[in-house]
Amino acid sequence: MIPSFSARASRATQLLREAGDLARHWYESDSFRIVQKGDGTPVTEADRDVESRLRGWLREAFPEDGILGEEFGEEGGESGGRWIIDPIDGTKSFIHHVPLYSTLLAYENAAGEIEYGGIYAPSAGMLIEAERGRGAWNGSERLHVSERARLEGAHILSTWIEDWSPAQFARVLEARAIPRTWGDAFGYAMVASGRAEAVIDFTVQPYDLAPMPVIIGEAGGVFGALDGSAGIYAGTGIASNGLCHEEVRAIFATP
Repeated sequence: MIPSFSARASRATQLLREAGDLARHWYESDSFRIVQKGDGTPVTEADRDVESRLRGWLREAFPEDGILGEEFGEEGGESGGRWIIDPIDGTKSFIHHVPLYSTLLAYENAAGEIEYGGIYAPSAGMLIEAERGRGAWNGSERLHVSERARLEGAHILSTWIEDWSPAQFARVLEARAIPRTWGDAFGYAMVASGRAEAVIDFTVQPYDLAPMPVIIGEAGGVFGALDGSAGIYAGTGIASNGLCHEEVRAIFATP
């Protein structure tokens, strides 16, 4: 089965693939410089090169739209919509040659709704994409979240498990759920594809989460913030199969 995407989404996927392939080239070359940003997180010349190239391609393909990216900030557009880029999500994995990094791209319309989202993990051989009303896909495979309704045996993922308080960790174990650190965008991909039941992020930026509302939603799950709000701007993220969403959120809503 082949996804039937709009021309805009199909072009976006082409550009995402090109950007991710560039990231993989840097990953395999092992010749990039690493510096520390002001917040103490690492950034490589690969991050900046991938975002710079992708910005140029997006300007050419969609000159009326704005762009927001992790490395070079925001530039406006006439349409009111914008593309949101994370050139290498999971930079620490990238630096340590763990193949779970990915390139992220999303389109946010003028009303603030995410219409398209893509996660491309080239070294893991995974390209997940979704467009509103047209499903979530990994290649020709249509994705669906898991049908597990109970926390017992559920996989609960987190990018930074060290952010969990001892009480939160104890509540996960008491529920007989399975904690794992398949984090960053890869964790959300695992939820969308039914391989995990929930993923939690305590400290994230919009570009870390931008593809997730449409990918998780089109796969049949629920995405939001830990405070119960919707969207990508609350600084936290939770995605689930929907069946265990409130139970998982309750575990992490308090320290």
